[in-house]
Amino acid sequence: MLQNPLQVRLEKFEPWQQITFMACLCERMYPNYAVFCENTKFAEARVYRDILDSIWELMTVKTAKINFERQLEKLEELIPSSEEFDFYGVYPAIDACKGLSQLIHGLLDRDYLFENMLSLSELSVLTVAQLEEAQGSEEITNENQKDNEAVCTEWDVQWAIYRPLKDAEKRDVELIKDLRQEIKDEGISNLGISV
Repeated sequence: MLQNPLQVRLEKFEPWQQITFMACLCERMYPNYAVFCENTKFAEARVYRDILDSIWELMTVKTAKINFERQLEKLEELIPSSEEFDFYGVYPAIDACKGLSQLIHGLLDRDYLFENMLSLSELSVLTVAQLEEAQGSEEITNENQKDNEAVCTEWDVQWAIYRPLKDAEKRDVELIKDLRQEIKDEGISNLGISV
């Protein structure tokens, strides 16, 4: 498990901050899934996009109603199998689905929202660490993670998402929209993949 002081601070978040933080991480993992779908014609990345957009809508539109069980069923059909594809892109695609699944599970059972947020934060970093290892880096551990630029960058981005959320005194719809827009405009995943 890769650890960072960020994880302790996230504990103080209100549920809306936790959900927004998680949605931001899923937004950053989305290009990994979209590019995989583009290359394999495995599924419509649009469905993943729609599920994630419905969560953003929940966070920004008072009247939004979502059937999360149904969204979870739709998501399960989108998860590729690493046995079916013999190239590396399948793993970040699976992680993107796992991440979105953790977000939906957190929404379904708010008692586990914090645990799901920590898992998603770590998953996003592990996606990066595993690619680094697959490209010949030594195994990335707590002790040596500071020596890996890609892993450090991922933690930095998570801190950058955390800070404005931490400073918000109440649920701030404009802030949520801004964070989402910023990540979408950048269009670059945690692995540096762009759609």
